[in-house]
Amino acid sequence: MPRKSKKNAQGAGTIRKRSDGRWEARFTTGFDPATGKQVQKSIYGKTQKEVREKLTELTMEVDTGTYIEPSKMTLEQWMTIWLDEYMFDKKWSTIKHYKAQANTSIIPVLGHYPLSQLDPHLIQTFYNSLLRGKGRTKPLSPKSIRNIHGILSKCLSTAVKLEYMRRNPAESVTLPRVTKKEIKPLTDEQVSKMVAQAGSDGFGTLFKVVVFTGLRLGEALGLTWDCIDFQKRRLTINKQLQKRPLADGGFVFAPLKNDKIRVIAPAPFVLDYYANGNRGRKKTG
Repeated sequence: MPRKSKKNAQGAGTIRKRSDGRWEARFTTGFDPATGKQVQKSIYGKTQKEVREKLTELTMEVDTGTYIEPSKMTLEQWMTIWLDEYMFDKKWSTIKHYKAQANTSIIPVLGHYPLSQLDPHLIQTFYNSLLRGKGRTKPLSPKSIRNIHGILSKCLSTAVKLEYMRRNPAESVTLPRVTKKEIKPLTDEQVSKMVAQAGSDGFGTLFKVVVFTGLRLGEALGLTWDCIDFQKRRLTINKQLQKRPLADGGFVFAPLKNDKIRVIAPAPFVLDYYANGNRGRKKTG
């Protein structure tokens, strides 16, 4: 009968099939300096081949000194930290969107998993369930799923950089294809009817400006008098008006969505709306 080695070499591992049908590999990451005993870890898989491939990779990392200890944090714990501590390079609206998607879509389904248990198949199944819908939950569009993926992938990429994870499992999934819908612009008749009903007050003027310039509502509201050049007949789009909770400042001027300032030359009558409004201000001032 062969004799068993008293101690496995650092990085060495063994594989066995468990009673629950899964395969388990145990490997040594080193020795506890206080006790001198081996520090062993386990990995699991559905097949012997899967576990053997993982074991080969891990023991190589242990031998080369690149092994990273799996974090015990759950995705919810890490995502909460990430959203609170690693968002200072993002806009307020971006942070708001990230937190909303994390709390409504990602954390309720994946939040209880430790970071070390997240794998591509688990994330792929999550995206597939969003695409199909379940029960009273309506299916999400491919674009919405891609947005959720972007948030989750950025979160996990930061975890990899901080060595909480060995790799980002979200990078290996297949995302649904986005089909662009055909844009059907309003006809001249439809525009005429809408303008006729808009009125001549401030809201009517704002509506007409949006219709004839294509500006986003926040961009149109963000136009101040220094953005209008009546001589060259130009509008400079350099900010937007954003509505936030009072605790976050209320109505504030914020950077543009894509941070790109642009200058447009609208139809002459569009600037007349502003000119008339400006004269009205001078009369009442």
